[in-house]
Amino acid sequence: MRAWLGHHARSIVSTLANFGRAPLGAALSVLVAGIALALPAGLYLTIDNLQSAARGIVTEPQISVFLALDASRAEVAQIETHLKQDHRVQHYRFVPRDQALRELKQASGIPDLVDSLPQNPLPDAFVVSAQDSSPQSLEALRDEIKQWPRVALVQLDAAWARRLDAVLRFGQLAVALLAALLACALIAIMFNNIRLQVLTRRDEIEVAKLIGATDAFIRRPFLYYGALQGCAGGALAWLVVSACVWLANRQLGELSHLYAALFQLRYLSAADSLWLLGLPAALGWLGAWMSVHRHLQLLEPPRPK
Repeated sequence: MRAWLGHHARSIVSTLANFGRAPLGAALSVLVAGIALALPAGLYLTIDNLQSAARGIVTEPQISVFLALDASRAEVAQIETHLKQDHRVQHYRFVPRDQALRELKQASGIPDLVDSLPQNPLPDAFVVSAQDSSPQSLEALRDEIKQWPRVALVQLDAAWARRLDAVLRFGQLAVALLAALLACALIAIMFNNIRLQVLTRRDEIEVAKLIGATDAFIRRPFLYYGALQGCAGGALAWLVVSACVWLANRQLGELSHLYAALFQLRYLSAADSLWLLGLPAALGWLGAWMSVHRHLQLLEPPRPK
């Protein structure tokens, strides 16, 4: 066990020495990997922030039921009875037209204009919350309420948020596809980098195989090189994304001051950061393994005569 751990330690030291022998090439490879990883990570974080904002704006989808202006009290009571008896309705709130006008007067900031109206233009209304907030159930309940007598308009208040959520889910799929393509590109980059190293150290590898070194023994330093380079690319991507969020939050801070509201983008979480470091390391390891495995099969040592 001590010998095995010692070889792993020497492999890591050798890998770090390889970085030092060709710092420019290693830095360029890390830069390419970091940029390739920063793009999907930044898009993922943007979509996640938009989803959080949408959830904060609309927490519970509601159905607004507006009655006809000339609906009588008996007709209003009949609709309220329908809502009480409908098992799909979780709770509802009745908003009389006089109360709606008072709220409009307070919220509009132009009470004199509201007072100058010849008559109350607002109808009685019910604000309904459903037991099942799935889009299909809400739309079915909305369509049924539309058919009730003396109902002039039924509006699903969270419909826009659901459309936004559908767009964001499509964006998540697009980011996942982009990340998969860039992951393949990262593996290809690592494959080529390790291929060049294997070819450079061909004589050393052949001698090692002649004296009995196993493929795993020869492969190990290259695997560490690929993993460390991938991890370094992930760290660079994390720095790029964090810097972009910091710059954006500085501008949003000025916007928050102007509008007296808090606008802040969140940074990558601890779990997201671990993924951004660990996944590129695994991809680098995979690309290195594929490259070394292929070239070890081609670089057979010469047989002794």
